[in-house]
Amino acid sequence: MAIPDYQTIMLPLLKFLGDQQEHSTREAIDILADQFKLTPEERRKLLPSGQQAIFNNRVGWARTYMKKAVLIDSTRRGFLRITPKGLEILSQKPQKIDVAFLEQFNEFKEFRAFRREKSIEHEVFQGIKSTPEEVISDMYQNLKDNLAKELLQQIKSSPPSLFEDVVVELMIKMGYGGSREDAGKSIGQSGDEGIDGIIKEDRLGLDVIYLQAKRWEGTVGRPEIQKFAGALDGQRARKGIFITTSDFSRDALDYASRIDKKIILIDGDQLTQHMIDYNIGVSSQAVYEIKKLDSDYFSEST
Repeated sequence: MAIPDYQTIMLPLLKFLGDQQEHSTREAIDILADQFKLTPEERRKLLPSGQQAIFNNRVGWARTYMKKAVLIDSTRRGFLRITPKGLEILSQKPQKIDVAFLEQFNEFKEFRAFRREKSIEHEVFQGIKSTPEEVISDMYQNLKDNLAKELLQQIKSSPPSLFEDVVVELMIKMGYGGSREDAGKSIGQSGDEGIDGIIKEDRLGLDVIYLQAKRWEGTVGRPEIQKFAGALDGQRARKGIFITTSDFSRDALDYASRIDKKIILIDGDQLTQHMIDYNIGVSSQAVYEIKKLDSDYFSEST
């Protein structure tokens, strides 16, 4: 099934704690993941930030909101236990527990009234399914996607030499090619609005990678990848990277995945995402560091 939203998690979490025993948050996450029949892929799926699993994040917010309503409490850092109020709620056999349900508790209303002063938090409550981290991550990804489109358009409208510079810079920042000077000598030989050359896999040059890049509009098909694989044979190379400003056909992707040689295909979308990640052709406008209260820290036994 799909990963449940944080409000759907609230009642199962409270029921899990209904034995009145102390449980770790990690144990709760694992038990609830089993109850929701999440696949290994769903359990590992990360927020767009890549910093936390989506399901773990949603369990954390279900825990936070029920703690604000005093249905559960932290016994020590990273551990939870149901409160008398939480037991009373369970005895009433509620059909669900969500934000609207928690509004009956004064402690939660005070918490929500304070958080409503922040517009993004208000949107989270209205949207129901998203946690604050997910809202911020989605906004960030939208900005990143729009920037990627602008980058790709800029590359396509710029001289071929700039495309060569972009590829060289990217390879170096990703740890390939040795020095900038070494990489520049081996790339940019074809003069066909693409680049072909050999680049060091590491600074010592223990292995080399054959590189080809095409500033194309049309989809790159299997024949082009077959030609590239043949070029690897001619260079006695085992590894190659094929970069394009367009995309690859399914046949091309399938062919590259089945041959003995290691060929990495990077399409226009991936290229610009890498450029953003490695700060090529972009500059930082603002940096926000997101922090939240570690309430478990203040509940830790001494």
